[in-house]
Amino acid sequence: MIRKIIHINEEKCNGCGACASACHEGAIGMVNGKARLLRDDYCDGLGDCLPACPTGAITFVEREAAAYDEKAVQENMKKKAQAGAHNTVQHAGCPGSRMQRFDRADSNTNTQPAVNHIASQLGQWPCQIKLVPVNAPYFDGAKLLIAADCTAFAYANLHQEFMKGKITLIGCPKLDDIDYSEKLTQIIKNNDIQSVTVIRMEVPCCGGLEAAAKTALQNSGKFIPWQVVTISIDGNILE
Repeated sequence: MIRKIIHINEEKCNGCGACASACHEGAIGMVNGKARLLRDDYCDGLGDCLPACPTGAITFVEREAAAYDEKAVQENMKKKAQAGAHNTVQHAGCPGSRMQRFDRADSNTNTQPAVNHIASQLGQWPCQIKLVPVNAPYFDGAKLLIAADCTAFAYANLHQEFMKGKITLIGCPKLDDIDYSEKLTQIIKNNDIQSVTVIRMEVPCCGGLEAAAKTALQNSGKFIPWQVVTISIDGNILE
């Protein structure tokens, strides 16, 4: 029969395993470090795995495929449960890519804080542009901070002045050697983003991050307040 089913682009897959963890039918497994659809009749075509993929490697296609077999899925999941911890680890995915949201509301209200302790203002995990999913609950109504990796080391008060109350995405266009604009476009276009702040270093290579953010804003078709802040290599904000 012709039906909607997932397709995994192995070239885009980074092997994080997040899709295998998100698939409740056990249709996706990790084979030789890449995600793979194990059996057509295990895939229900609902796409719970799509938003879990940080690289956009999973899409829907319509093709000849066996019908979804709920009984076969139940038997498969029962076998996995009986196998115990071994299969649990196999399909758990990379902890470094597991999506988490942090509640920072009370992070600075301790009555007896540790000496010289400054609370982190990172609002979610993962934070690398390459790893973050294009759709996530923490993007709903988010103020987005797109920051170059080095800014957190160059500017001492980055957490309190820029990261607080925002969802932070970090990257380095020179080290990653990729164009972030496509993924940033998807994030801005498909989520309720309230504002965008780009914080970059003064070095020329950081221009790639700024350009990607501007391109994403233009391609999203949305009119969103945005600003660019430049940090000097000696740790000051440049006007």
